[in-house]
Amino acid sequence: MGTRGPRLLAVLLALVAAAAAPFAASRDEREVVEVSGAPDGVVWVAQLSDLHFSVHHPERAYDFRRYVGPALAMVNPDLVLITGDLTDGKSKDLLTMKQNEVEWVEYESTINDIIRISKLPRRIFFDLRGNHDSFGVSASGDDYDFYQKYSINAKLRRQGRVQSITLENSGQKHLFVGFDSTMEIGLRGPTNLFGHPTDKQLIELDQALSQWDTDFDKVPVTKIAFGHFPLSFSALTESGKSIKDVFLKQSLAAYLCGHLHTRFGKNLKRYYHRAVQEPSLSEHYYQFNMHQGYAIQSNKENCSEEAAHVEEFWEWEMGDWRKSRSMRILAIDDDHVSYTDIDFRLGSKSIIILPTFPLDSRFMQRASASRDFKCHIKGASTFDTVRALVFSKQEIISVSVKIYDSRPGTLEVVLDSEMKRVDSNDTRGHMYLVPWNWRAFEDPSPSRYWLQIEVMDITGDTSVSPLRPFSVNGLTARVNWTWKEFFAIGIQWASIYHPALWCAISLIFSLLLAPQVSAVVFKDQFTYKSLYTNGNQRTFLKSLVGGFIWLFIELARVILVWFLLLVYTIYLVFLPWLFGHPITEDGSLTYMTHRGWILKRPNSGNEVVHAGIPDVMVIVLPHLYFVLLPTIVILAAMAAERTAYREHYLSRSGKKKDDYYQKSRRQMEHENFWNGRWIRKFLCLLCLVVLWKHGKLCRALVKAYAMNPLLHSPVLFFFIPAVMGFSIYKTSAI
Repeated sequence: MGTRGPRLLAVLLALVAAAAAPFAASRDEREVVEVSGAPDGVVWVAQLSDLHFSVHHPERAYDFRRYVGPALAMVNPDLVLITGDLTDGKSKDLLTMKQNEVEWVEYESTINDIIRISKLPRRIFFDLRGNHDSFGVSASGDDYDFYQKYSINAKLRRQGRVQSITLENSGQKHLFVGFDSTMEIGLRGPTNLFGHPTDKQLIELDQALSQWDTDFDKVPVTKIAFGHFPLSFSALTESGKSIKDVFLKQSLAAYLCGHLHTRFGKNLKRYYHRAVQEPSLSEHYYQFNMHQGYAIQSNKENCSEEAAHVEEFWEWEMGDWRKSRSMRILAIDDDHVSYTDIDFRLGSKSIIILPTFPLDSRFMQRASASRDFKCHIKGASTFDTVRALVFSKQEIISVSVKIYDSRPGTLEVVLDSEMKRVDSNDTRGHMYLVPWNWRAFEDPSPSRYWLQIEVMDITGDTSVSPLRPFSVNGLTARVNWTWKEFFAIGIQWASIYHPALWCAISLIFSLLLAPQVSAVVFKDQFTYKSLYTNGNQRTFLKSLVGGFIWLFIELARVILVWFLLLVYTIYLVFLPWLFGHPITEDGSLTYMTHRGWILKRPNSGNEVVHAGIPDVMVIVLPHLYFVLLPTIVILAAMAAERTAYREHYLSRSGKKKDDYYQKSRRQMEHENFWNGRWIRKFLCLLCLVVLWKHGKLCRALVKAYAMNPLLHSPVLFFFIPAVMGFSIYKTSAI
């Protein structure tokens, strides 16, 4: 009995230790960097994206060395985040897409030069893979996976697709989590356009973002995620989950991404907020403006009650280095996240200004800010000063802040004050601030007051920050996208694909089958004679609808053309669209349907997967909407024109010769118009436009997937030209 007690205690201790081991291991894996040389509670990082280093454009790497190295030396950030598309991987004509080791060698050499020039430690650089970096990479570590050979992440042995690091300053933690959602089987473009997270990766992402949530001290943690793909170009997982749900659950401060480039616009930003009510069906597919889906009502806040957890985050796409030569500096100041974008197209910068408080009410304000203001959750001291980070190559002489009131209709200066530098030993960046009566700027309009910082260095060089509206009471200024911005970031393309696909297919079948039924049921009601003779008795709308139906009834009467179009549509639904080499030119030949490329999963025996969903939409939807549908409409119009011309010809041939001399000038012009068959000539011109569009797509596919059109995709390539040529011949005679 005396020996059983110690033995039992030893067993219990062993079990407790075993249970605690995974937790302890996970805590030990958390990388924490204590920030030094920065103002208390402030950290800042640099972001670059879409470098696209290319053997055909050496100026991209040259400019990167020339501008980015000195800029990073001046800013001296805590982290440098490079969010994908490190190399271009494209041929000179942009049609063949595969990895080029020369570009990767150039990338490695350039980054080494940047580290040498900036004197920054290599460990603060994080470079993620983009879709261009996975073109033709069949599996991680294969012969074409140069990312694993030349990237910083690979050289520092950062394993896995989720990477995290925590910056700590004055007891405040700032968590940065990188996420690689590129394809596991890297198809070549153009069917490699979307991020493809898996359920396993989302679990890892959720765990990384919540790694500090179990701490007993409950120190607030600012969470920033970064990756390559915006959410509008991220597919759902196998079980239908999305990255957005993880980010909302964790209530990120921001998600930093690239991929879209500035050619779509400069306002590629989107605010996400989990509404109390069930979101409408349309919100799963699109969002019309940057802030759609929520309303802030600060006057109803009850500070005595504990606020519910607000699920929200900003998505900030930063543009590209490829053409825009952009770099972003992002700062966290007492949980306020702000950024400024730098454009190197006009040369290097000797002064960089980043206002950190108050925040831009258009792009940085969060729904929770209104409660922070009313209830002083972060303390009144947060609001007591206007603050800005200033980076300069030369000594700073003066920093001033100006606040403008826009209510008079013009910008009127209401505050003009010198800012004082915060004294700090061995500082890496200079924080300037000035006390202000912030309550005087409380206003129901989020864009009434505008902020600008002006800096002068010892050489007399002056720089001003862009004007930005602010709202101390936490209100948000609404911003509407342009149509290009909405197209790029407002539409959830992964969710749109299948509805758009089946809508097109349903419309095509309707245009082909419904007229056949109408011709049988209504018989002579939709003929040229009935429409022409009864035209004056119909309303405009009825005439328009009747004429539209008549077009496709006439197409149905050209039996061979109608039947070929129907068979071709059925073929596209059930059979392969094309055969090709979607990964490498010397790889196995496989086929693509509207459900993706049919491939064998690496290292899994004979398991077959549909790869490239919804990426194949860049082939499928343009062909259906811009080639097949217009072809059906044009051929229907040709058939109808032939019928109308026949009726006109027969009516003309039955008249006496003397009748022609009794016609008016208008009648003669009408006669000449029909005799010249100008409608048919115009339709033939439209045929050429459609054939040009079809040929352009076919040429791109031949180059992209090393195809032989005659052997690999004769139906897709040659059906449209053949049926158009036959229809033009068939409708030429009356």
